Amino acid sequence: MPRAASARKGERGRTPAAVKATAKKAANRRRGDKPAGKNNGGARASAKVTSAKSTRGDRRVAEKTVHGGRTTIATPGSTGSASRGKYVYCIIESGDPLRFGPIGIGAEPSDVYTVHFKNLAAIVSDAPLEVLDSTRENVLAHERVNETVMREHTVIPMSFGTIFKTREDIVELLRSAAEAFGDVLNKMQNKLEFGLKVLWDRDQAVREVELEDEDISRLKKEISGQKGPTYFARMQYGRLIDSALQARSERYVADILEQLREVSVASRINKPIGDKMIMNAAFLISRDEESAFDTKVKSIAARFDKLTFKYTGPWPPYNFVNIRLKHEKA
Repeated sequence: MPRAASARKGERGRTPAAVKATAKKAANRRRGDKPAGKNNGGARASAKVTSAKSTRGDRRVAEKTVHGGRTTIATPGSTGSASRGKYVYCIIESGDPLRFGPIGIGAEPSDVYTVHFKNLAAIVSDAPLEVLDSTRENVLAHERVNETVMREHTVIPMSFGTIFKTREDIVELLRSAAEAFGDVLNKMQNKLEFGLKVLWDRDQAVREVELEDEDISRLKKEISGQKGPTYFARMQYGRLIDSALQARSERYVADILEQLREVSVASRINKPIGDKMIMNAAFLISRDEESAFDTKVKSIAARFDKLTFKYTGPWPPYNFVNIRLKHEKA
């Protein structure tokens, strides 16, 4: 099961508390990284693998855009029910038919199985041919299937809400983008994703900056001792504080990334959420480096007594693989 851990060290001058691993439900993972969509019209298959700059040196890892041939979805001659389609969770490499049981999307979890083209397989379940709401239950079901499959296979995760009308449409997608999917699977072989968020106490950081920066300290004293209007002085003070906090957070992030280079293949920096978060990153990890990554994160957390570290995983490489299906009218 995916693991989530958070680590926080004790206050300055005290012995750091032990890093504690705690279970975290999949509902807490980022949902913004998996846009919803529906594929029940014509489509052009376009498979893309995106990764941030490699954490080892300056080389880039697994970055390539490959466009497959035209895939026609739901043509006039398509067979199948007008109300039932095939929901696609991910793509794997397998020539053998597989079944994963009733773990799919639906009020009563639907059976999950494979649809094949040669050695490629789409992991699917039957689903209503409609736009699915990104409810907690639906998103968890989507993730549950991907997490189950990834235990034994390298997966290319599809966006939440990807639905095709017929089995034949999925086979055509696999056929037309076979080279792209094969290339992506090769690059993602035995790779896992971990998410890492780093937070700080902004008020505490402001107090430290006020003490350490002479210009800010002097300006603060002038404002507190000034009897007349202080609007412009406060504006200048605010700009200096923002600049100092930005520089400090960037140093923290650069230090953390540098230390994680040796245990990760690639990293991607996402936009922080809120004032407390200074780092929101995803790391691509080799399966055999999972334990090393876990140990390294805990070691870094023990060094920084003013930061809170929260990391989740393992996940399919959501942040490093992006499958785009371009719609066209049949």
